[in-house]
Amino acid sequence: MRASIAIALSATAALTLSACSADGTDGADNSGNNAGPGDISLVVTTTPLGSVTSQIAACAGGASTTLMPAGADPHDFSASSSQVADMVKADLVIANGLGLEGGLDASLDQVEEDGTEVFHVAEKIDPLPFGEEEPGHEGETAEEHAAHAEEDEHGHGDLDPHFWLDAARMADAAGQIGDKVAEQTGDASWSECGAEVAGELTALDAELREALAVVPGDRRALITDHDSFGYFNDAYGFRSVGVVVPGGSTEAQPSSQDLARLAGVIEGEGVPAIFSNSAVNPGLVDALAAEVGEEVKVVPLHVGSVGPEGSPAADYQGMMRENARLIVDALA
Repeated sequence: MRASIAIALSATAALTLSACSADGTDGADNSGNNAGPGDISLVVTTTPLGSVTSQIAACAGGASTTLMPAGADPHDFSASSSQVADMVKADLVIANGLGLEGGLDASLDQVEEDGTEVFHVAEKIDPLPFGEEEPGHEGETAEEHAAHAEEDEHGHGDLDPHFWLDAARMADAAGQIGDKVAEQTGDASWSECGAEVAGELTALDAELREALAVVPGDRRALITDHDSFGYFNDAYGFRSVGVVVPGGSTEAQPSSQDLARLAGVIEGEGVPAIFSNSAVNPGLVDALAAEVGEEVKVVPLHVGSVGPEGSPAADYQGMMRENARLIVDALA
């Protein structure tokens, strides 16, 4: 098992988790910092936040630009020079924060140094800590534990940035975004529209809870490509029993020992599916599933990005509904 996993690992490690740097726009005018009352130039980093912000803007009679295109991995996306210029010219940049946008860190620092405010949303919605013991690493040697600790240093910090996988927290974020823009523009309609979208997302949260309730308690164990489902698990009553890529970032690489240990966890827990990430290369997940056997399915979820235009997951609400449907189909 270890030999074949190691071969698959070496083959896939050479593949970079690349993201397109094309502009993803919602029709905003980023011509400069000349916003009057009710007018503002908004740039949003990630597609889940971009989807929600565009809904608030449409309600308030404004617009926003989303930096990342659908399908981009927010962990390693890097901005083009024109996109950095758009952020510098914007009145407000809305970012996820807490280390999610690793490839944008330097650009966001530059934007703030140039005087544009960056609103880091994840810091403001009661963030959860990453688990003290990452699932799937129980019983590892001291050397292996030290290696994973070093990997974590290159990932996120102590707080988990993946808050959008809890629709109730995204509702909180919508309200705060609306209030922030209202504060900058002096236009209360932004705050009202933020509250309106927050109400829709609160209803979505209840809908997701009902949809996911059909999964039996003994089948609520998730194997995911990386440690990103802490908020989802906490909100909807699931638990993580292992991750393919160590740490909270998709940029790390597991060892053959990691994958062999995880294969044992899958067999021991009787896990029927491994949930991959539609925004990253699935080679490692596919190799792991092949080692475990044909009875284990690989199910791609929309984790860091909404789906393409015209798909069921094209906006934030659709993304969450589609993920719930796929999880139910795999586990119920």
